[in-house]
Amino acid sequence: MDKRWRRIPEASSVKPAKKEIAVAVYDGETRVAVLEQGILQEIFVEHADRRSIVGDIYKGRVQNVLPGMEAAFVDIGHNRNALLYVGDIFVDKAKPGEKPDITKLLKPGQSVMVQVTKDPMGGKGARLTTYLSIPGRYLVLLPQVSTVGISHKLSEEERERLRKLVDEVRPREVGLIVRTAAKDAEATELRKSLSYLSKVWHQVRRNAEKKRAPAILYQEPELEIKVVRDIMDASYERVIVDSHRSFRRVRQYLKSVAPALADRVIRYTGEVPLFEALDINRQIKEALRREVPLPSGGYIVIDKTEALTAIDVNTGRFVGQRSLEETVLQTNIEAVSEVVRQLRLRDIGGIIIIDFIDMNEARNRKAVLRALDRELEKDRTKTYVVELTKLGLVEMTRKNVSEGLIEAFGETCPVCKGRGIVFREP
Repeated sequence: MDKRWRRIPEASSVKPAKKEIAVAVYDGETRVAVLEQGILQEIFVEHADRRSIVGDIYKGRVQNVLPGMEAAFVDIGHNRNALLYVGDIFVDKAKPGEKPDITKLLKPGQSVMVQVTKDPMGGKGARLTTYLSIPGRYLVLLPQVSTVGISHKLSEEERERLRKLVDEVRPREVGLIVRTAAKDAEATELRKSLSYLSKVWHQVRRNAEKKRAPAILYQEPELEIKVVRDIMDASYERVIVDSHRSFRRVRQYLKSVAPALADRVIRYTGEVPLFEALDINRQIKEALRREVPLPSGGYIVIDKTEALTAIDVNTGRFVGQRSLEETVLQTNIEAVSEVVRQLRLRDIGGIIIIDFIDMNEARNRKAVLRALDRELEKDRTKTYVVELTKLGLVEMTRKNVSEGLIEAFGETCPVCKGRGIVFREP
């Protein structure tokens, strides 16, 4: 049988893979799940009528400049104007230490090329930058600068090898970021990726010259292609897809950028929906709960507020065996893994406060913090962790760029308006 048409016909034959990506397409909605040993790690949802615009490049028109906020509102053709802060404006040959004046950089009515860094959320418009980048599988093109960055997730030996290859293929007038997927890539593959990205950038510039603001100049690919591009490497055993169109698109994309992985794309044709067959829907429902159990009997509680997300760790029915300190340490270590999984799964962003159970010994607090750092290495989203305090509190921030799981699958209660309490008449 031709491997291109390798299928999984029955739900009973869908066994969990070590690492896999599942793509389910519904009417007007695409869902992409990332799983490890059958356990859901990340979920991405895109609605046909409100797709993510993060990464898209626009020719926008400045509507007004606000010196007091050091920001400008820019019309990019959407319902709400987008926000561009002065710190996100690229200034060529800026003097070191000089603070730019936004009123000198932008004027109302001016056209400006911008890229979306954060989707509109709630009543806020999109966030913009003029530091442009064009992402590919192996490389990210930085057309305005000449710097080179290499993924820190690669070994030092591999980073040095790739640095030499980049020096061979890179034109001096552009910058590049070498992605984790470039591990073991050869010069020909990097050159091919750079050639493609350069063509895309050339087309963006041509569009900018021809189109009147507001106009879109570059659009990120559909969700399933974007996830495969950004996540999949040789450690993933398969991409299982229930849509023939998406199956062909994903396979064709991998054939062009990573031919060795193309045969790992599998078409699912079972009668049971794919997300049911892989037990993903049940895991999504569990992830929407406020309380999340831990293996030993403890649990964590996740509460989201306007200002921050609070995560509380509790021992629950876990009583341990030797001492209270050991029981608390084991619960906290278990909680670390689940907390980070929930951050990724729910795509929680902003300020996050984790209330671990109090530990008396400093070495145990350090052990929990080290475990947290190790788990956060699995998270592709940028995070910053402050030291664990004596009270067991960890303050951290996590950048989010689009709606999370709660926003994708939930809506504010029309009765309590999100308060969680229904008040009686006084």
